[in-house]
Amino acid sequence: MFDVVDLLGVLTNGVLGGAVARQLRMDPVGFVFLAVVSALGGGLLRDTLLQVGFPVALTNPAYLGTAIAGAAIAFFLQLRGRWTHRVLIVADALAVGCWAATGTAKALDVGLSWLPAVMIGVITAVGGGMIRDIAVGRVPMIFGGNTLYATGAVIASAEMAVLHGLGRPNWGMAAAILTAATVTVLARRRGWRLPGAGEWNVRLPKRDWPRPSWRPRRPRRRKGDGPGRGPESGRS
Repeated sequence: MFDVVDLLGVLTNGVLGGAVARQLRMDPVGFVFLAVVSALGGGLLRDTLLQVGFPVALTNPAYLGTAIAGAAIAFFLQLRGRWTHRVLIVADALAVGCWAATGTAKALDVGLSWLPAVMIGVITAVGGGMIRDIAVGRVPMIFGGNTLYATGAVIASAEMAVLHGLGRPNWGMAAAILTAATVTVLARRRGWRLPGAGEWNVRLPKRDWPRPSWRPRRPRRRKGDGPGRGPESGRS
């Protein structure tokens, strides 16, 4: 079941990458490139950082073939309509939890502590979309202005880290998939976003401090002292 969700996520992100290529009117090479990057970029980053041998996306032909199939779907079909959009959102949300949990589990298995393992899980889940957005010259969508996406990956990775430490990796995978999918879909439906810069600024109250009532005493002038001949001018 987890493998099915994994490949479903690869296909969905391949389609989403191809959809970006369609928006930019790219040729088939652009479709394949963006589809492969979107679908497999996070896993490639994960395996490269962990240094556990060749990336799985290169050793298992199902991954690369599924990503290219997503590119073909986006190239030949105009994916419009409410239900098509909803199916893609749900499939992508399921993949976020699956990939986050997989990345976290692999990082823990090679001996990393829980915090870098959670980071690897998040990179696995959102790394492909980041590379895709950078490749087409735009700010990655997870950096703000959009509904919660990376947040679901963080929650899923944390759940996997906890349950993996308790010896329940399968439970962690299931919990991560369900939680990330729920958070991501609800965020899309209700428009949940993280606050941006300036929205939660803390303004310190202004306080008028009392001015000192004393003033420095000026030296008294003596009779006959004109301008420039006071005691401060000195004697020649």
